[in-house]
Amino acid sequence: MRFKELDLNLLVVFATLMETRSVTRTGERLSLTQPAASAALRRLRTYFGDPMLVQVGKRMHPTPFAEALYPQIQRALTQVTHAIATPAGFDPATSSRRFRINASDYVMVAVLVELAARLRARAPGIQLEVQLPSETNAEDLENGRIDLLIAPEQLLAPWHPSDFLYEEEQAVVGWRGNPAMDGGLTEDLFFAAGHVGVALGAQRAATFADTQLARMGRQRRIEIEVASFASVPWFVQRTDRLAVLHKRLVRAMMPQFDLAFVPMPFPFPRLREMVQFHESRRDDGGLIWLREELRMAALATA
Repeated sequence: MRFKELDLNLLVVFATLMETRSVTRTGERLSLTQPAASAALRRLRTYFGDPMLVQVGKRMHPTPFAEALYPQIQRALTQVTHAIATPAGFDPATSSRRFRINASDYVMVAVLVELAARLRARAPGIQLEVQLPSETNAEDLENGRIDLLIAPEQLLAPWHPSDFLYEEEQAVVGWRGNPAMDGGLTEDLFFAAGHVGVALGAQRAATFADTQLARMGRQRRIEIEVASFASVPWFVQRTDRLAVLHKRLVRAMMPQFDLAFVPMPFPFPRLREMVQFHESRRDDGGLIWLREELRMAALATA
């Protein structure tokens, strides 16, 4: 199909070239021969009057014009993808749709396990693909690589809509044999104790708990730092170390570990967990249904 004398298929080639920076890999991804992919690049250069991508060594580098054009083309292709992927009607009982959810391992254990159980009974054909958060969360949502982002309120992209999912209380976790778990944990003992901390992603981002403590001008004595919430119990059990974890997660872990938990020994804010979706998917019947199922799963695990 042509629009203003441009073959719209070339926009898909352009977006793929920008992702791969390789004519060969673009051809492989789009099932084109290398000569056909090279010819598509030549047509793009002719239409826009710009080299678009330039070979430097073994890699192609986009021109400033291509860099500026790419986000606009990417958004347009994403909206088209969303439009054609959304069926006229959505019946969870018969649908085999695959939903991609970005959520922390804490949310996976605390809420998504319950969601999976609900879907197995109500929508057996539905598939879930769960991805861990990264520095590209907002970009992945923007480009349609995920359907839903579950994250604390302060981490959402402000230009897309979101729904409140649930509030979460933080708790102090320790081995059941730790004397601090007998009800005598004070603020002084909390900060004097060694802790297991969590730092997320390649950038080692602070958790909600540590971010709030930093705002209070306080810092825990971290003896061990791990990359996931689910790893914490292994380093707490049979030690005198403490950890701060989400209450839902602690309850889910207790049958598998010899743990106990007590409230924070000083006033502490609650985490507001949200679910975000792309503006263009606001009326997507499947996502409306899935968000409601998520809400019910969160209520069940409260």
